[in-house]
Amino acid sequence: MQWRSHVKTVEGLSGPAGRLEALLNTGREDALYAVLVAHPHPLGGGTMHNKVVYHSAKAFSSFGLPVLRFNFRGTGLSEGAHDEGRGEVDDVRAALDWLDTEYRLPVLFAGFSFGSNVGLRACCGDARVQGLVGIGLPVEADGRNYSYGFLPGCGAVPKLFVVGDHDPFAPKAALNAVLETALEPKRVVWVEGADHFFAGIEGSPETKLPQLGAAIRSWVKDEFGLAEG
Repeated sequence: MQWRSHVKTVEGLSGPAGRLEALLNTGREDALYAVLVAHPHPLGGGTMHNKVVYHSAKAFSSFGLPVLRFNFRGTGLSEGAHDEGRGEVDDVRAALDWLDTEYRLPVLFAGFSFGSNVGLRACCGDARVQGLVGIGLPVEADGRNYSYGFLPGCGAVPKLFVVGDHDPFAPKAALNAVLETALEPKRVVWVEGADHFFAGIEGSPETKLPQLGAAIRSWVKDEFGLAEG
């Protein structure tokens, strides 16, 4: 009988600001990794139900890995109030602690936009995290500047960066300068004809979410030797 994942509500995940609303895509009993996915900026409508977050979680789940998504403080049913990226780092660490307690497996982290910046800050240098994925890393968005001076401290764990080549928050030259500071092994995928949310652009209007999923699955296969199914 073929294994099938299902989604369940997580109880008992709390951060410094209180309860964090979360969903878990269940994994196979013999899973070798657990996965944590962080969502984009709450003030821009970002939640764990964001399409990019959902498709990223689905890509990891195709390998039979348990995947945890959660809402940052003050988002959805999560308690507390938005903290401009400061307390949200602690939210990621709380989710990482929950995964570690629940599974005792090495963790792969993926974050989208605001979630990539906050999550990478939380996960870089943590020995429990064995792979890092930054999706749509923002350099400047809605008047907010994002810094990445911490990237060299992420060490030599495998890293994947996936960005739309028409992402207005991640100009190619500026982001490439940032990513040059990340240590190998790293893979940078520029998705052609994609905006920040991996939607199409004029002249190439179809969604680019399948390309995002394909980039994640290819990276997981190549770097961790996992097979789908």
